Amino acid sequence: MVRMGRMSNRILSTNRRELMAGLGAAAIAIGLPATPGRGLAARLLQAKADHITLRPGGPEIAVWAFGGPYLKFGRSDKQEIMFVNDLPVPVALNWRGIGGAKAAEPLLARAAVAPGSKENFEIPLLYAGTFMCDLRLLGDGAEQPSRPMPLVVGESEPVAVDRDEMFLVEDWRVRRDGTAIAPGNDPRDTQPAYTVNGLNSLDITARVNERLRLRFINGCQRAVIALKLEGLDVRVMALDGQPAEPFSARNSALVLAPGGRADAFIDITAPPGTTSSILLHDGKEARPIARLMVSNDPPVRNAVLSSAPPLPSNGLPARLELKGALRFDLTLGGLQTDWIAATKFAATPLPAFRAKVGRTVVLALTNRSEIANVFHLHGHHFRLLDRLDDGWKPFWLDTLAIDPGQTQRIAFAAEFAGRWLIESVATDWAAPRLLRWYSAE
Repeated sequence: MVRMGRMSNRILSTNRRELMAGLGAAAIAIGLPATPGRGLAARLLQAKADHITLRPGGPEIAVWAFGGPYLKFGRSDKQEIMFVNDLPVPVALNWRGIGGAKAAEPLLARAAVAPGSKENFEIPLLYAGTFMCDLRLLGDGAEQPSRPMPLVVGESEPVAVDRDEMFLVEDWRVRRDGTAIAPGNDPRDTQPAYTVNGLNSLDITARVNERLRLRFINGCQRAVIALKLEGLDVRVMALDGQPAEPFSARNSALVLAPGGRADAFIDITAPPGTTSSILLHDGKEARPIARLMVSNDPPVRNAVLSSAPPLPSNGLPARLELKGALRFDLTLGGLQTDWIAATKFAATPLPAFRAKVGRTVVLALTNRSEIANVFHLHGHHFRLLDRLDDGWKPFWLDTLAIDPGQTQRIAFAAEFAGRWLIESVATDWAAPRLLRWYSAE
């Protein structure tokens, strides 16, 4: 993916012998509606008890999850959601990357939904891309871990790919008795486990000259991960749901913070019978989690498709005016009282900062803790600024991992009026999810 400082270098500098093993994983193809709408029929979203199996022949592990297949929409001014909470705890839905969803902003615009209750509300689907909804905002220390749900909004214009695949990575901490713990609990005496699309062993099969669009989502609770696709040219097309200037992933690897997403195009040029391992590195060890296999079926076409143009724009500004921008400093980690645990959050009288709608905001994010910290901005996407503050990376983000002792600067246009959350969490399973809020007026 892109450079993310010392953290990505550390994650990707693995022993090559560790990176050679292979394990199967395949994603599930999805079909997307292509026509934008102006208000679609209500979509049922249900939170309920579920289970997952983390190894072949292993026990079923109790989790909390959304019922049914993941959400797929076309672009629309609004989409009605009917949410039913069949869990024994209150739930605050967290819509990651959905710009301008003021009426659905958790804890600020919408209170948590009580057990056994339901509610209807609307979210805008202004952007095409890969997004996510989860139950985790109030999940620290919960009785069971919960699973996120991918949300895909299809482009209104055709995209030159043969198949569109989801690749959702999740992590688990499992006790000796086979039960899994939620984040915010001490992971002592547990073993880590990872799944892709809820399964522990899958294969992706493709034909020669086929073009795949893989939608990678880091659905892990706290872990920054690297995904390496051995022997493949990985063309990054979008990050955190927003189109990027296309670029080849360095060493065919993507680095994703928890909640981060990357859309990549992969052209299958290897001969039939070739297998490429997909490897996950969590900063401690590399492990095979998937493989892409070239089938013996006839090629999809005589030659690979020509170079892909950028994905259609979602309308974010081509430039940000940094001169005269509002500038604020935010400290992550360390000893401070500004941040409030999500499970105890109530909006303080004063926000972290205020901005007039239409103004550019520059935030200096400094990590004072001894481990990496993950920052997530609600309501807007931001540019990652260059070190000299004289430009920005050619992509948009809504989530950023920051190394200990480091400062990163980001900029965004305060386009959507409302009160919006800011999240901060250390990359430690037991660390609490912390919140502040900001206002665009």
